[in-house]
Amino acid sequence: MSQPVLPLLPAQARSIGPAAGLLEGPDGGVVFVFGLATFDYAATDAAGRRLAAVQLVRSKIASATEVASAFSVNQATLWRWVGSFTTQGVLGLVRDVPGPKGPSKLTEALTAQIIALQADGLTLLTIAARTGVSTATVRVALGRVTTRTPQPVEQPIEVEIVIDDDTETGTESTDDEQAELVVLAPPLARTAERVAARFGDLVEAPVVFTEGAQLPLVGLLLALPALEMTGLLGVAGQVFGPMRKGFYGLRVTLLMGVFMALLREPRAEAATRLRPADLGRVLGLDRAPEVKTLRRELTELGGHGKGAQLQAALGAHHVQSRPEAVGFLYLDGHVRVYSGTRALPKTHIARMRIAGPATEETWVGDSDGDPVMVITAAPSQSLASELRRLLPQLRTLIGPERRCTLVFDRGGYSPQVFAEIIAADMDLLTYYKGAWARAAASTFTTLEHTAPDGSSHHYELAERPITLPVPRQPAGTAGTAGTAGTDAAGTVRLRLIIRRSPDGHQTPILTNRTDLTAAEIAYRMGNRWRQENYFKHGREHFALDALDSYADHPDDMTRLVPNPAKHQAIDRVKDARKDLTDAHTSLAEALDTAVAKAGRRGNGGTALVDPAAGVALTTAQADLAEATNASRKTPSHLPLGQVRPGSRLLETERKLLTHAIRMSAYNTETALARLLRPHYARNDDEGRALLREAFTLSGDLQITGNTLHVRLDPASAPRRSNALAALCNELTATATHYPGTELTLRYSVKGYPTPA
Repeated sequence: MSQPVLPLLPAQARSIGPAAGLLEGPDGGVVFVFGLATFDYAATDAAGRRLAAVQLVRSKIASATEVASAFSVNQATLWRWVGSFTTQGVLGLVRDVPGPKGPSKLTEALTAQIIALQADGLTLLTIAARTGVSTATVRVALGRVTTRTPQPVEQPIEVEIVIDDDTETGTESTDDEQAELVVLAPPLARTAERVAARFGDLVEAPVVFTEGAQLPLVGLLLALPALEMTGLLGVAGQVFGPMRKGFYGLRVTLLMGVFMALLREPRAEAATRLRPADLGRVLGLDRAPEVKTLRRELTELGGHGKGAQLQAALGAHHVQSRPEAVGFLYLDGHVRVYSGTRALPKTHIARMRIAGPATEETWVGDSDGDPVMVITAAPSQSLASELRRLLPQLRTLIGPERRCTLVFDRGGYSPQVFAEIIAADMDLLTYYKGAWARAAASTFTTLEHTAPDGSSHHYELAERPITLPVPRQPAGTAGTAGTAGTDAAGTVRLRLIIRRSPDGHQTPILTNRTDLTAAEIAYRMGNRWRQENYFKHGREHFALDALDSYADHPDDMTRLVPNPAKHQAIDRVKDARKDLTDAHTSLAEALDTAVAKAGRRGNGGTALVDPAAGVALTTAQADLAEATNASRKTPSHLPLGQVRPGSRLLETERKLLTHAIRMSAYNTETALARLLRPHYARNDDEGRALLREAFTLSGDLQITGNTLHVRLDPASAPRRSNALAALCNELTATATHYPGTELTLRYSVKGYPTPA
């Protein structure tokens, strides 16, 4: 055919991707899609123009970048149109009346004051703080409403903010209007400060935020109010003091660790999987520290040898901030499995049911199962011995006069330890260990207990008193103080509460508390599993058992350990006793055979006993005597240097530090989950999953006066966004300051209501 193909778009139209185009004139505009006029609007119909742009994006005819370019707006404005249309419909696209919405704060006197402060060399943020207006208003007073080109590195760098609502005319804005933000604004260069840090002239880089829209990982800032409640930053500052001079200081190191843990990347090596610029924006820097820098900072903190002091200080802060949660303290040992090549001492790993190289720790949790502190346990020490060692520290933790109940499992069972706990003006709650008489079925009664969270629990319980003898300790030995917790007969009188499960199994529980009902005792004992759940959750999400440091040191070679030869000697005694038993059996059989033979006709009533049986018996008796004598002479314990000369122990300071960081991250997430519970119906099942999503959300950062506005993008579902909006309102009410600044955090979710 000779007829030419008609063009899909008029010659004057602007292309919008491969399928659409925009033709605008003095009378309005028309949007063509595959050559068909699909949308049109009049020149005075601003809402119609916005609706055409929104429909192109929502129908995926063109990308947001292509549509924004064709309509001469930036992507932030276009996405705001889309959000307004999604939440309010077409009415959300109707432009408000331009101009100030109230009395203008920028009077002539205020303008003169701003100009005078600027002449003194003050920054825009300082001028805004002193005059009580936003930085946008300061720029208007100084005539800085036009876009500035980037300045050389040696000169001060100013943040670029376009003062525009969502109009295309570029009118000036008052402080009541939200300034337009640059999408994915690059962090401000900190070259001069890095040079100063290189020469040792900078203690720590100050916080300088980059204002911008759709910035990644802004959702991490949701954690700051709850993190302040844990006291990690304040307590660590008091324990360690300032770090050595450099660009990154203690604040950045701890915040980096917490943020990475909340993102489920708790190890330092995970910094390679996170963009440094993205984390740098929420840290108030140009970029976050890299792996080697983070390791160096953690090594410096670990070198102070104050890990135990940090744990104790965090525990004291926990007691002060949540006194209602420390009436019951749950203590349990945790074994961290080691799979490296170093010769670590072996211990029993209960969850794996084997013995292997591992390190042991003792964890203290509150009544809600939240970790309070962790103490590194000595190798091969039982929970009972750890309880005895920790009693003075626990008394210091909770205060000199307050009573609390220590809850632990059978590993801490020891009547002597029970007496010491009672003597220390504390109470105990544990399981009975050993042989005991089961309760008759007729003695059980169904009892109910209402938990603090309002849930109801039913138990089948029986109860009777029990008296446990306490072994007397020689004078001058450890544990003699425990006799103060015994009666005149040297015994401890306790309550034995027996819980029967539906299958008939009976579980005995011991306590000295007489003011609690049997149902509450059973409930509090069952709460011990919350600590086990924390261990499981910590291994899966917070690298609880990770090897954060490869450093090690020699074990105490004088420490007494079980002698392997003793076990061999005991085995030989057992074998000798078995041989003696077999010899007696053989002799008895030989006698029976001789008797039967003598009774036969023609033997005259006599018969000879096989002499081999007698010889075997004599030999077995001699072997048993020899084995018993050898076992008595073999010591049960020897110095470690004689048993395992090359034994090593892992360095614990770095682990105590990372435990403190991740423990604070867990408590932060738990506190946010509690705040979220009234606003999210599935909080018990999905609360932490929602928070994990919230921490990864992008959003806008904007500074107005002394307020840092954190505007999050919506979550994956409206019900989740509604819950996060309610959480934002509660977090805003705390009026938390960003660490190291006077900026008050204000949270919101785009398109969702925010309190005035």
